[in-house]
Amino acid sequence: MKRSSRLSIALHALVHLHAQPGKQLSSAALATCLMTNPVVVRRILGELREAGIVDSSKGPNGGWTLSRAATEITLRDVYSALGERMLVRTESDPGDVTCAIVRSVDRVMHDFLDDAEALLAARLQRVRLSDLATDALHAGFPRLD
Repeated sequence: MKRSSRLSIALHALVHLHAQPGKQLSSAALATCLMTNPVVVRRILGELREAGIVDSSKGPNGGWTLSRAATEITLRDVYSALGERMLVRTESDPGDVTCAIVRSVDRVMHDFLDDAEALLAARLQRVRLSDLATDALHAGFPRLD
């Protein structure tokens, strides 16, 4: 699953954590499944830990676990914890701000993207990690054993 999206990596890792309740999964084990570096996993899950979505423990038997039930975690929780935008903001060249057309385009695009992000946030709020995990489990995803 080599992707640049931190949200995709986070959700993939969270589904694995949900699928193995009571078991701590190491960054290395998750990284192998996610086809990324354990440091990437630690950084992303570290942000989720700060948001109260996952817990971690150090040491040879340490690892990551969900801090609450998957039914209590929405995709919006994860999206917000990562602090990234899914929609690319367009900005005009700063030298063009005196142009009425540029200002108008920027204003319209800004309003449009605000509306689109609000819609996206509302949709993400309706989907729980448990919904995503159920879908993945029915598809027969491999477990980390």
